[in-house]
Amino acid sequence: MDREEELERENRLLERRLRRLESNVHQLEEFQDSNATLLTRILEDLEAERARSRSLLLNVLPERILARLEAGEQPIADGHEAVAVLFSDFAGFTGIAARLAPTVLIDELNVLFSAFDQICARHGVERIKTIGDAYLAIGGLAGGQAGAVAVADAALEMCASVRERSGGAADWEVRIGLHLGPIVAGIVGVSRFAYDVWGDTVNVASRLESTSEPGRIHVSGEFARGLGDGYELEPRGTVELKGKGPRPTFWLLGRGP
Repeated sequence: MDREEELERENRLLERRLRRLESNVHQLEEFQDSNATLLTRILEDLEAERARSRSLLLNVLPERILARLEAGEQPIADGHEAVAVLFSDFAGFTGIAARLAPTVLIDELNVLFSAFDQICARHGVERIKTIGDAYLAIGGLAGGQAGAVAVADAALEMCASVRERSGGAADWEVRIGLHLGPIVAGIVGVSRFAYDVWGDTVNVASRLESTSEPGRIHVSGEFARGLGDGYELEPRGTVELKGKGPRPTFWLLGRGP
């Protein structure tokens, strides 16, 4: 084989190698593009799932508390010297619950509590939890002015929303108790944690609610003093609160003239 033929053969071999190399490079580029697309899709799905999880957590945790959890703060426990506590339930609930089908009862409570949630949100009052037909909310946990005034306005609207509701499966009447004082608030639990509050202030608000009357707002002397001017209050006299002794209490009737 002369030199020219040898060069031609080597050139053909080189061309084949180059084609294989180009094919391999092209396949590698396609693989990288495919991986990049897959990675982008995974990241997008992860971000969407993170957003969904955060949205679900915001249903049970205030945003400021969730931000502290996301920052790695644990445990979360705060003392508050003066917050306004709202406790409510529905008069005659046991009889109503026995009368209604389970799905109807849940639908009714969902409508009522959803209205309460919207009212509290408008006034900067935080819904803490529901326990059966009881509803617990607090004003002043985030500081600022959302204390007795905000809770009083929310309570008045809650009563009005129940009173004005029509077309329901039962004649609902709400009882509300309001008290002002110190509490402790924080996170309890690990896998199913919840934001909760503790203290005698919560207990007194519960007693005020249980000794209230259908469609009325029963407030403590401490709450009445913290409320200040601008509201119409009617002295109820001294009421025996279970475990708390006799207390002077008032009916909150509405905004003043």
